[in-house]
Amino acid sequence: MRELTRAEEQVMQVLWKIKKGFVKDMLQHFDEPKPAYNTVSTIVRILQDKGFVTHKAYGRTHEYYPVVSKNEYSKTHLSTFVNDYFSNSFEKMVSFFAKEKSISVKEMEEIMKIMEGEVKKQKENR
Repeated sequence: MRELTRAEEQVMQVLWKIKKGFVKDMLQHFDEPKPAYNTVSTIVRILQDKGFVTHKAYGRTHEYYPVVSKNEYSKTHLSTFVNDYFSNSFEKMVSFFAKEKSISVKEMEEIMKIMEGEVKKQKENR
């Protein structure tokens, strides 16, 4: 799966949020200053060429919707991120954020609860 540019990702975030919509609908979900209509329209067509978006035509207007789910994109690119920056080690990634104090104590406790639950579940499935 190809990586998205920052602008493409912003448009995809909107589409994932609204599920489907016309360019004018998407524009309502951008913060000020909103991008130009033609800019969003061009980005959506690029996303369509990349296989992230498709459309349903209503005459000359198009209603767009995502083909790639947010979860699918996130999994692929988180794996790439961990591989590229942390030698494919989630342990190193979590350790890095904990040491940099980017994760609060509460967040670390939540991560530990999630991990303990996953360890228990995986041990039961052996």
